[in-house]
Amino acid sequence: ADKRFSTMAANDCAPHGGFSFDLVYRNEMMARAGLKLPKARKTGTTIAGIIYKDGVVLGADTRATEGSIVADKNCAKIHYIAPNIYCCGAGTAADTENVTNMISSQLELHRLQTERKSLVVTACRMLKQYLFRYQGHVSAALVLGGVDKDGPHLYSIYPHGSVDTLPFVTMGSGSLAAMAVFESRFKPNMELDEAKQLVHDAIAAGVFNDLGSGSNVDLCVITAAGVDYIRPHDVANVRPPRQQEYIYAPGTTGILTETVDRFEVAEVAAPAVGVSMEVA
Repeated sequence: ADKRFSTMAANDCAPHGGFSFDLVYRNEMMARAGLKLPKARKTGTTIAGIIYKDGVVLGADTRATEGSIVADKNCAKIHYIAPNIYCCGAGTAADTENVTNMISSQLELHRLQTERKSLVVTACRMLKQYLFRYQGHVSAALVLGGVDKDGPHLYSIYPHGSVDTLPFVTMGSGSLAAMAVFESRFKPNMELDEAKQLVHDAIAAGVFNDLGSGSNVDLCVITAAGVDYIRPHDVANVRPPRQQEYIYAPGTTGILTETVDRFEVAEVAAPAVGVSMEVA
């Protein structure tokens, strides 16, 4: 009998195939009990990068959103990591700013100690280990690019710490539109002007097809000779001038009700109470 019960218990604990909807029923019960379930947080950004013949080109839009409100029309999303490494950030603006600043300071100390140029793979490992430690609760999706002694490198780092190494990458809510441009027009060993135009068109595709992306297009060209941070490279959403002036004469809008409250203000001088202080 003991053997039979132990076999049944083992079968109950064994993993089964298919989907499990146990948490769905639990969530419904908690909602009926009055608990407000957390909503998924949606962020908006289009960031991208490609490897061309002589280095790396990074690109980003400049719209920062707060829910459905545009909080900043000219937000800088390409962050400094090292003199030869830059990083585009998507997700929560505070998280991307602080993560990149922290890793940048750590790499600065590493360069001072070793007296060597920072490697892109070093920055990648430090970023992904930090993000993995917080299991995705630090909302920073990054596109890391740079040029070191081993040549140009490009990484996409997800908020949970996973990494992709590809010749062209996109991240953010407009990443699908940008990736469509890359997949149709990317080719190895592109010239600089062609690579800049391709990244610009990819970011512009995100700007015009994603509500979370907008405003300008920033580019950052990284080569062995140095960095060219172009901000802005293009103003994609130019606000058109007004067709005509709207000037209304006084009294155009009727006043429905008018209430006047009169107050009598009496000034009372309070006696000065305090301790005398000596001023040297």
